[in-house]
Amino acid sequence: MIVINSNENKNFKLCSQLAQKKFRDKLGLYLIEGPNLLEEAVNSDADIKLVVFNEKMLPGVKKIWETGIYKGAEVFGMSEKLFEKLAQTEASQGVLGVIKKNSKTQVEVENGILSNAGNVIILDRLQDPGNIGTIIRTAEAAGYRGVVVLKGTADIYSPKVIRAAAGSVFRMPVLFFESPAQAMELLKKYGKKVVTTCFDTENNYYDIDLKKDIGLVIGNEGNGICRELIEGSDIRIKIPMTGIVESLNAAVAAGIVMFEAIRK
Repeated sequence: MIVINSNENKNFKLCSQLAQKKFRDKLGLYLIEGPNLLEEAVNSDADIKLVVFNEKMLPGVKKIWETGIYKGAEVFGMSEKLFEKLAQTEASQGVLGVIKKNSKTQVEVENGILSNAGNVIILDRLQDPGNIGTIIRTAEAAGYRGVVVLKGTADIYSPKVIRAAAGSVFRMPVLFFESPAQAMELLKKYGKKVVTTCFDTENNYYDIDLKKDIGLVIGNEGNGICRELIEGSDIRIKIPMTGIVESLNAAVAAGIVMFEAIRK
């Protein structure tokens, strides 16, 4: 196995670039870190381009990569000093992967997740990577078909989102839209009911049929769902709360409502 020792190496430079959104967008690639995520990528048939091990890990992983488990990906070692420059976590687990984003066109994704009775989650300008990743992971667990991402939402391929999603980004199809109007038009074309959470409604979430054909909107952590989506929604619901709590964490609220589909 080749061991990278120079910061002029093209693969080191590539991994360094992928810490920035502009390069992830331009190259259609993103980074993952840690053996668990790498195993999820393999099991999900993600398109793995590179696998990079911290040099100190090589004696323990030699037999693994020799089996061809990484399905044609280039596999390298890297000096500990260089590897630590790339690691996104304080206690790195010694392996990075470079993954190609889903190569399906937006039309193919659209047909795959909207032309059936399944539900989709809509992210409206969410900013917290932990929330975004947790929502994507929970959506998969609740049987949702895909994710709709509106402009202004933080990058779902950032390292923190990828970690929080714990592998679900490999499997959950994603549609990107420039505006709420564009998203609502397409959702309604496929017969999806746009569902928003707000205080100005008498509908408790558990009184509404949310089993199929809905697009559930989760809004920005500080400002909530945009007015255009609320006014254009088909159903407005609320999560009843006691005490003086004003609102729930976005990921918690999303989980409560999404799992209502399974409960019913």
